[in-house]
Amino acid sequence: MNPSSSGDQLLDPKFILEKAGVHEGALVADFGCGAAAHFVFPASTMVGKRGKVFAVDVQQAVLQKITQRAREENRVNIIPVWSDLEVFQAAKDIPDNTLDIGMLINTLFQSKNKEAMMRESARMIKRGGRMLVVEWKMAVAPFGPAAAVRVAPDAARALAHGLQLEESYSFEAGSYHYGILFKKI
Repeated sequence: MNPSSSGDQLLDPKFILEKAGVHEGALVADFGCGAAAHFVFPASTMVGKRGKVFAVDVQQAVLQKITQRAREENRVNIIPVWSDLEVFQAAKDIPDNTLDIGMLINTLFQSKNKEAMMRESARMIKRGGRMLVVEWKMAVAPFGPAAAVRVAPDAARALAHGLQLEESYSFEAGSYHYGILFKKI
C-alpha cells in the first residue's frame, strides 16, 4: 500500500492521542482536522460521554462531512467549529482558556501565517492544558509536502515562544513525523 493512501500508516491516532494525554472527560480540539477527521473520531471515543472534541477547520465541506459521520455514528461529543485559525479569536465557539488539549497535526506547514495560527490555538488552551504539534520531519520523502514548506522542530518551538507554552517533551510521531508536546503555564 502507498504510505500516503492510509493515514494509519503515517500516524497512529491512538499513539498520538495518548502522547497528547487525551483522557476521559477532556475537552479536546483538533485544529485543522481535515475531511478524514483522522484524530477526531478516535479522540471522541477516548474522551467519552463527559468529554468533547472540537473538530476545527476552515472548510465548510469538511465540517459537513464530519457532522454527517458524527450523526451516523451517534457521536454527540463531536462539535464541528468553522474557523480561520490565522485570525485571532475567529473560533468564537471555543472561549479563551477552556481546552484541556489542542492539537495542530500536519497543519502548520499549510499556513501562510504560522504565528497567528499558533497564537489562536494557544488562546483556547487553559493553564495547565497541553498543545500538541505534529509535523513532517525535514528529511526528503517520496511523498508529503515539499521540504521548503515543512516546519522544522526548532521553528515550531520558536512559534510557541511567548505564548505561555513550555515544552514538555518531543518524540518520534512516526517514520516521517515528529511531535512536540507543550504545556500552557
